[in-house]
Amino acid sequence: MRISYALLSSLSVFTLISCAGRVNDTGTGNKNLERAQVTLDSLYKNYSAPDTHLLHETFPFDNKYTATYLAADEQNNRPNQYSYLWPYSGTFSAVNVMMEAGDKNKYHEILEKQVLLGLEEYFDTKRTPYAYASYISSAPVSDRFYDDNVWLGIDFTDTYMLTKTPAYLDKAKLIWEFILSGTDEKLNGGIYWCEQKKESKNTCSNAPGAVYAFKLFQATNDSAYFHKGKELYEWTKLHLQDTDYLYFDNISLDGKISKAKYAYNSGQMMQSAALLYKLTNDKKYLVEAQNIAQACYNYFFSDFTGKDGEKFRMIKKGDVWFTAVMLRGFIELYNLDNNKTYIEAFDKSLDYAWNNARDENGLFSTDFSGENKDAKKWLLTQAAIVEMYGRLANLKKYK
Repeated sequence: MRISYALLSSLSVFTLISCAGRVNDTGTGNKNLERAQVTLDSLYKNYSAPDTHLLHETFPFDNKYTATYLAADEQNNRPNQYSYLWPYSGTFSAVNVMMEAGDKNKYHEILEKQVLLGLEEYFDTKRTPYAYASYISSAPVSDRFYDDNVWLGIDFTDTYMLTKTPAYLDKAKLIWEFILSGTDEKLNGGIYWCEQKKESKNTCSNAPGAVYAFKLFQATNDSAYFHKGKELYEWTKLHLQDTDYLYFDNISLDGKISKAKYAYNSGQMMQSAALLYKLTNDKKYLVEAQNIAQACYNYFFSDFTGKDGEKFRMIKKGDVWFTAVMLRGFIELYNLDNNKTYIEAFDKSLDYAWNNARDENGLFSTDFSGENKDAKKWLLTQAAIVEMYGRLANLKKYK
């Protein structure tokens, strides 16, 4: 059946889903692009908050929902009508990827008339440097996270590279000033996690901080960005890399290391190393990226046998957005060494998830095997799914 609905900016997006939940032929001939399109449509259909450009954080929506990933307990325990910045920002990354993979004009319009209008609700001009707060600015003041803003800075830089519109680069540079304000000489450098709780310096702010700096260098040819990116890469490698090449989560100011290992942290260091190789042609960075890639493959994937008996490496159940950010690193490396092993594992995992982890609303559970179903589905998970299908759609072999 054809499902149509209006985005809140009067922009119409149409979803093509059959009763069996399969993608109808949209004429692209690109399986992953079609799946990305359908999932993005399902996201807006199920998460849009009426009469706003904002989104709910969960589906089904629960007005008593509280976040568990913030720095302050009073914010963690405060029910909110709308998504926090972090999950909302996932739609920015998703639509950016769709601009590159699909109809550029169509998705640029969605970006301008939906994503960025909602995003500006989080922009905080009450504190300097200006940056994005973790919740909308019309609500009581909320913390500002350096990693939240790094992800946005990367997205604005990517948008600039896709469109060459100066306003996007201006915003990326503005955010960079906020990121620099989160650095000092404690622990010999590095970026903090949260502006209001400067207690730790985390891989999730420093590794993508390096990626962000390298992208700004590519956009501007200003060598200051390159040198800062290299400094952040080397700081993170020195302080937070384990002997297995993967990365720990953070180091507190007293030197204690939180040893949790998350896919996005290692994935961003993989991407940083790949970008360093691309920018310097120094082979040691390619080797470093390849070492991280193999370690990620060993740690974040497991052997799996599908219902049809096919055996492959499946993405382990976990935070799907972390996995999507890890894919960015794998693709950056793939574009350098053409090693298909890791990309094939993503493609097979997402192909299996389409048929086994997706519900009647077109939304995904976090277990791609389909063995465990999530009763409540997080906005950021769905945005990450769009991003991954979109990134695979950009790779010729996986269209």
